[in-house]
Amino acid sequence: MPNARITVSTSAPIGAVDRRVFGSFVEHLGRCVYDGIHEPGHPTADEQGFREDVLALVRELGVTTVRYPGGNFVSGYRWEDGIGPKEQRPVRRDLAWHSTETNQVGLHEFVHWNAKAGSEPMLAINLGTRAELEALDLVEYTNLPTGSALADRRAANGAEQGFGVRMWCLGNEMDGPWQLGHRDAVDYGKLASRTAKALKQLQPDLQLVACGSSGRKMPTFGSWEREVLEQAYDDVEFISAHAYYEPVDGDVDSFLASAVDMDRFIEEVAATIEHVRAEKRTDKQVFISFDEWNVWYQRRYETVDRISGDDNWPRAPRLLEDVYTVTDAVVVGSLLISLLKHADRVKAASLAQLVNVIAPIMTEPGGPAWRQTIFHPFAITSRLARGSALRADVAAPSIATERFGDVPAVDAVVTRDGERAAVFLVNRHRTEAITVEVALQGFGSPAVSETAMIADDDPDAANTVDDQDRVTPIPNESASVADGVLTVTLPPVSWTAVGLTATD
Repeated sequence: MPNARITVSTSAPIGAVDRRVFGSFVEHLGRCVYDGIHEPGHPTADEQGFREDVLALVRELGVTTVRYPGGNFVSGYRWEDGIGPKEQRPVRRDLAWHSTETNQVGLHEFVHWNAKAGSEPMLAINLGTRAELEALDLVEYTNLPTGSALADRRAANGAEQGFGVRMWCLGNEMDGPWQLGHRDAVDYGKLASRTAKALKQLQPDLQLVACGSSGRKMPTFGSWEREVLEQAYDDVEFISAHAYYEPVDGDVDSFLASAVDMDRFIEEVAATIEHVRAEKRTDKQVFISFDEWNVWYQRRYETVDRISGDDNWPRAPRLLEDVYTVTDAVVVGSLLISLLKHADRVKAASLAQLVNVIAPIMTEPGGPAWRQTIFHPFAITSRLARGSALRADVAAPSIATERFGDVPAVDAVVTRDGERAAVFLVNRHRTEAITVEVALQGFGSPAVSETAMIADDDPDAANTVDDQDRVTPIPNESASVADGVLTVTLPPVSWTAVGLTATD
């Protein structure tokens, strides 16, 4: 059996783990909103039509922020459509996903749902087909105390107090030619800067996210970040990054190493931030909001799911309803490790999306809600990863990949919060178990408090409506600590979390 060695020291912290890294994303897309979080008439629906069974799973998932209402959807969205009496709200055609939007869920309903979910809203502003004035109107309506026309209108619609939304995205994927209002980096950067300056005159403590690249493969990647930040660096707190992963042409080894790409993405954006920061001779730091990431079988969408036709505008169609396997869950667990390994740079992130659409939670109309395989590594990591992330130096066997060359078969990160710590590990090898020794320097005499593992003899096993608990976390009973060294065996294609009680 191959072996690996990991050294971790409390004297080498990466950075504090921002709880907003465990965010998610609700877009008006497919059945994410309608028949997902919202289904009036469902046996568990609350007074506004939101499914309580879904809410219970969202709370279990440990979601801290929810980005809304898009996504591509936001670039054609008029926020005013989703306020006021429901029977008076207009029905619109959504160009992003070629669907019909009823606007029965809007800002007030989302804030109500978000509060019940125990998460913080993160709202996106339409800078695709709208601009500064509409952004000012939205923030005034959403946040400001009564005494002005739009804040008074919010009160008349049933919310006397402002909603207190702190974090706002200045558009979505404006580098993408598919985006309504797509423009070049300088044009977008100037618009983002103007909008940010205006919004901070209205409310100075807002935290604003400029659009970064919608993927590391974009032809403008790198230059886009630089040119946007040269325009807007002084006005924003974050720049976004988006990444989706899938096996291409059966290349499972490269797919299991997807976090190598995420690592490079984060490090390259961070380097660009530092370049612009040096150019501007400023002490201000801009962070990364990795506010779309997941496994997404995009080729299925392009070949099977895409909707077209002048007379075909369905309501809440079944779109992007990927069924996730053990392998997918291991990749999601490894991407979470990547985010934590860059805790000094990534201060917000959103698993895209939350329900039904490339999601950890699935539902059936009038029926059950259940956890997909990817639910489990996210929920466990959100619960255990607290305090600071610590650097883990990994010496492990390599596996050959077509996309990334030779990569370590094992990846890991450690977090510590006072007397509690957690070790997160992934084995990317498809056939070999690997025994790992983790030297915990400066942890005193740690003891294992819990373990959880995603692994299966069938890496293609999945949870479905007919077998909702086919894949669930199981203990990794091999984990033990002696003389400050954690020893644990990782099965092939597996993700493991080990909770520790650490005393100095």
